Order: sequence, then C-alpha cells, then structure tokens
Amino acid sequence: MITADAAGTWKLGDLPVHRLGFGAMRLTGSAAFHHGTPSDRDTPIAVLRKAVDLGVNHIDTAAFYFSSLRSANELINSALAPYPDDLVIVTKVGPHRTYDGEWGTSARPEELRGHVEENLRQLGRDHLDVVNLRRMPNYDSIAEHFGALAELREAGLIRHLGLSNVEARHLAEAQAIAPVVCVQNRYAIDRPDPTADELLRICGEQGVAFVPFYAVAGESGERGATTAHDEDVRAVARAHGASPAQIRIAWTLHQGSHVLVIPGTGNPEHLAQNVAAGAIRLTDQELDRLSASRSSAER
Repeated sequence: MITADAAGTWKLGDLPVHRLGFGAMRLTGSAAFHHGTPSDRDTPIAVLRKAVDLGVNHIDTAAFYFSSLRSANELINSALAPYPDDLVIVTKVGPHRTYDGEWGTSARPEELRGHVEENLRQLGRDHLDVVNLRRMPNYDSIAEHFGALAELREAGLIRHLGLSNVEARHLAEAQAIAPVVCVQNRYAIDRPDPTADELLRICGEQGVAFVPFYAVAGESGERGATTAHDEDVRAVARAHGASPAQIRIAWTLHQGSHVLVIPGTGNPEHLAQNVAAGAIRLTDQELDRLSASRSSAER
C-alpha cells in the first residue's frame, strides 16, 4: 500500500508534513463547498480517517467551507479528534459567509480574531497550527490584515502564518511583519500563470512552502477534477499505468521540493489514487514534454 510519505516531507515552520496532503473543501457537498448537499455523513468521515491511515498529516480547511448540512471543520473534528500528534491542520481566514451560505463583505482586520476563534471552536483546538490570510480582491495592501493575524500569533492562538491568493509584493509585505511559512495560490499544469510561476521560484529560494490549489481541477476549479486533459498528460499517464489526475499531481510535486499538494475528494477510491500519485517518478523526458505542453498553452 502506497502512503503519503512516498511524496517526501517538508516543514511548515517547525511542523513536518508529507508533501501530499488533503484539501477538505469538497467534503461538505457533491459540488463545491457552497453548492449542493452531502449525500451522507459517514462517507466524508470515512475519507478523513482513511487519509490519516494513508499517512496524510496535512489537512487544509476553513470555517467558510460549509454546506446546508455539513461543515468541513466539524467533520474533521468528529472524524479525527483527539488528533494525532503529527497532524497539521491549516486553515484560512479573510472571506466571509453568512450562516445561510451567502458571501458577505471580506473581513476587516479587527474581525479576523472572530474568524480565528470560530475555527478554534469548530476544530476543538486551543491554537491553530497554520492560518493563511486569503487575500480578497479589494485588498491592495495586506499589511493591516496580516498584522492582525501576527498579533494573534504573538498571543498564542496561531502557531504559524501563511498567505493565499497573493502576488510577490504581498509576500514581501507580510514578511516585513512576521514570518510566512507557506503561500497557497492557484497553479496547474494547464493553467500558465506568470504570477504563480514567480511565487513558486521565490518561495523555493526562501524555503517557503508553495501550496497549489486546483492542481487537479485545472480550469474546472471549484467544480472538481477536470476531465479536459492534454494528450501529453494522457500519454504520460498511459506510460505509467496511471490516471491523468495522478500525473497532474505528480507533475506538481516535481516542480520543487518545497511544493506541497492538497487534492481534495469525497471519494475513498479517489483518495487512495491521489495518495499513490506521490510515488510516481517522472523522467526528465516526460517532464520536458509536459513543460513544453504547458508553454504551448501559454501561447
């Protein structure tokens, strides 16, 4: 049985994690976290427990991941508490949703403490391992918001800080306030993005984890795993006896030892396949072929 340690390890600050983690967004419903209703409660709980059994020790979540019946944080708490000593739970704050699921205005800096405390309550924790500030479109500067989180870190509510949906200038702005252990941005083999490429490089130079989201979903985004795979991806998949989704994960992991992946699923079979992708080793020729395909997509 292939487990998550096949992908190697990285440290989020002083917290070691396997580079192949799990994203909890899709646990709450059949579509994205703000659409649909989960068919049952037992399946997502079983997926979470199986993830830990397969060696996953990095789970990405947020208090705003909820549907009409389920909250990702509540599922994590129910499935995994008391938590394994090596489990690192990463959450994010910034966006705001009302209890009926509608998106509200993005949080003001003084509201972030409430968001952190809500995550603490739902997860049943006395501190959060890592909190990412999710930059909203109306944040030109993140200094005030990140500064508010840095104060909560000093108060002991947060162990480490990260960023999501940012540019290089935001990373520099945050690092002038407090250490940043990870950057979570959209990044996929079929979605060329110079901003993401620059951040991936800078993070590698600085020893900061780069954590792509939608690496498997591609342009499908929140709707789930894409079925639109380039022929080069399909050809490499055939050569390895793997699925195109597994090759997308493997390619992402090959972009640097500091790159972590957090594919999410509510399907136990897909979970095992995602974890197994951490053991796929692509040849230089295959990487060149996939990179050339990505470059052509950019044009």
